[in-house]
Amino acid sequence: MSFSHDVKKELCSAITDKDRKYCCLYGMLLFCRSFSPESIVFQTENEQVSDLFCRLIDDVIGGSGIIEISRTEKKNGGALYSLSVPSEHYREEIIYRYRISSRTLIHRIQNDIIDNNSVYAFIAGAFLSCGSITEPMKEYHLEFAVPFPELAEDLMKLLFSVGVTSKYAERKNTYVIYLKDSEAIEDLLTLMGATMSSIELMNVKIFKDVRNKANRIANCDAANIERTLRASEKQIADIEYIMETEGLDSLTPELRNMAEVRLENPDVSLKELGEMLDKPVGRSGANHRLKKLSEIAEQIRAQRN
Repeated sequence: MSFSHDVKKELCSAITDKDRKYCCLYGMLLFCRSFSPESIVFQTENEQVSDLFCRLIDDVIGGSGIIEISRTEKKNGGALYSLSVPSEHYREEIIYRYRISSRTLIHRIQNDIIDNNSVYAFIAGAFLSCGSITEPMKEYHLEFAVPFPELAEDLMKLLFSVGVTSKYAERKNTYVIYLKDSEAIEDLLTLMGATMSSIELMNVKIFKDVRNKANRIANCDAANIERTLRASEKQIADIEYIMETEGLDSLTPELRNMAEVRLENPDVSLKELGEMLDKPVGRSGANHRLKKLSEIAEQIRAQRN
């Protein structure tokens, strides 16, 4: 199952008391593709969301046989659930229950009918209806694909009023409200009632941060090793040139000791090299002696040329 599926499953279990049920159903209806006196059709690929919609209709509206359900198999092995209200009487009853008195309100959020304690259940309903979230291991992205521009504008304002800043884009006659900031997504998931999903996203973010840090360290170590080897190749070439021309006996005891140790240990760092000398020195001391050997090699080359 996808992360988006798991989030919606968790949200379904969080809609419990009467006010939350009322506001969640309002969000699910308002953001579905077809919501009008002529047609109410709610579609989802999530069986738990389908069951929740039926339960909320029963609890909020009452009666039996209100919903007509059809299930269409998909090529990927999933299913599309279409839940409609075929009865004109019940469609009018639903619209009446949400105090929608004109067509100008049919696709607008009426903040006065959303209880302060249930605004998050309303947002959860909107997410269950038209929302999705990307697998956090891939990227941080949560969105609402809203069917109407004025409704998208209202949702953006509502999210801002509860401290969540979102962005807007149009995509194939769909008006997308989206979040890409991981902390904003965590906050919204928690507010809607998907606390465990929010914690899972945090854990994924921690894992990715640790992995990225480890990769940076590994890359840095690899770069340092490569630089050490390149420098060592030049130092060994200079020492071998001295050995082939003037001989190592021409060097002072300290420089000869350094030349012999470097020839025997071509892949160690300057710090390690200094510790291997007969009279150990620090990194800067080892570096100074190797530079002196390079200068001697250059002098010999200049004289012979």
